[in-house]
Amino acid sequence: MQSVEEARLAARDELAAAVLAGNRSAGRRVAVAESCTGGMVSAALTDIAGSSDVFSAGFVTYSRQAKQAQLDVSSEILETFGEVSLATAWAMAAGVLANSDADVAVAITGIAGPGGGSEKKPVGLVVFARALRGQDPDDYFTQRVQFESTDRATIRHHATLFALDLLQPDNDGLRPSEDIALPAP
Repeated sequence: MQSVEEARLAARDELAAAVLAGNRSAGRRVAVAESCTGGMVSAALTDIAGSSDVFSAGFVTYSRQAKQAQLDVSSEILETFGEVSLATAWAMAAGVLANSDADVAVAITGIAGPGGGSEKKPVGLVVFARALRGQDPDDYFTQRVQFESTDRATIRHHATLFALDLLQPDNDGLRPSEDIALPAP
């Protein structure tokens, strides 16, 4: 019987392989900016042999300063909306495209817990953005997801899977959407 960690790793690896294959077929390169996942999406992609023809860059921008220095997220956005916001995720995704040769970028910022949450931004809140090179920035996909868990490893795992799925070429038509809540068993 598989442990929870083994099952998580298998699900992650299967999805990462599909992301690489889909983008390879589309002739595209991908890059990510990660805050609360701390490099887990990048690790999932680069754990697959041969990923270098698809994976361009991974930015782990855990701090406010890193978001500003590596991704050009403005202090005005961070001060006005906070590090966990649609505006910040949007700016992170735009920064990935500006600072890499990727064709598609995904950004993740959130509160993995167990502390750090508030009434307005509870533990489990993760914000995603997806941007395509050449796309009108007003059409970047952004979404707030409330994972219904307070377990740090669970939230980070499910955020990693959500971000990997966003990198699939089938999701090119996504546009900004409503907040959603997802179980994170």
